Amino acid sequence: MNENETKEYWRWKEYNWKNPDIPDWRGSLVTAGVDVGSTSSQAVIMVDGELYAFSNMRTGSDSPSSAIDAINWAMEGTGLTLDDIRFTVGTGYGRVNVPFANKAVTEIACHARGANFMYGPTVRTLLDMGGQDCKAIHCDERGKVTSFLMNDKCAAGTGRGMEVFANLLAVPIEEVGAMSLSVEEEPAPVSSTCVVFAKTEATGLLRAGWSKEKVLAAYCSAMASRVVSLLERNGMEKDFAITGGIAKNPGVVQRIERILGVEALKPIYDTQIAGALGGALFAKALFAKAGKDKPALQGKMAGR
Repeated sequence: MNENETKEYWRWKEYNWKNPDIPDWRGSLVTAGVDVGSTSSQAVIMVDGELYAFSNMRTGSDSPSSAIDAINWAMEGTGLTLDDIRFTVGTGYGRVNVPFANKAVTEIACHARGANFMYGPTVRTLLDMGGQDCKAIHCDERGKVTSFLMNDKCAAGTGRGMEVFANLLAVPIEEVGAMSLSVEEEPAPVSSTCVVFAKTEATGLLRAGWSKEKVLAAYCSAMASRVVSLLERNGMEKDFAITGGIAKNPGVVQRIERILGVEALKPIYDTQIAGALGGALFAKALFAKAGKDKPALQGKMAGR
């Protein structure tokens, strides 16, 4: 078995981060959001409403363990324990299985709130390109959702579809976007929107002599066209922002911008943490609403 058969090209880098400008959390309100997605999980810790620490990692075999691993990694080196976090919101695919959460909130609401923090109050249209689905979201100046459309019936237009192509072509997923933009002439998009058929088509194109760059360009173009269709059905209103793992792929982002004729706002933070960030912001608001007493757990650790 050679290296290409064993290397996991689809994996994004896993890492954690701590804000060097917040030296200590003691005496402050600490809240958290944990986004357990179908392919990746993130935990965000906020101190008095400011981003303090986060982790971004692959989702494991079960949601509760993934949530625990994510929050533990985010707390690493901070001196925090779960008892120091006054309120935690679970979100994402596994939101009801975050064992230490006080509340579960949908990923649609959390991504809108997180995007409002990341990009500012001018965001009106948000495209969340996650591992298993794609959502076109409208929100107001407070990050409150006003409408949305979702595609969750096919992996095309999602992070999972891009992972399949990265593995097929043995290209690290963080390099896919740049490689797709290196073609001298834009090829026609792959004709199928189904990732299974698109994979078969891509294999045929490689056998016909297409370069990896050209095949990636064709797939990124097809993905961009598919999500733009979703955006147009929900209606486009500036300002426009993108969250999720695919937002880190310039090959898809630039093609979306080209089709729409609209430039997406540029992120300051990792776009994959938007859901967990929104969860931590909801946690702050929910704690204030609940009063000084920490609410009971709603996850599976309740009653233990």
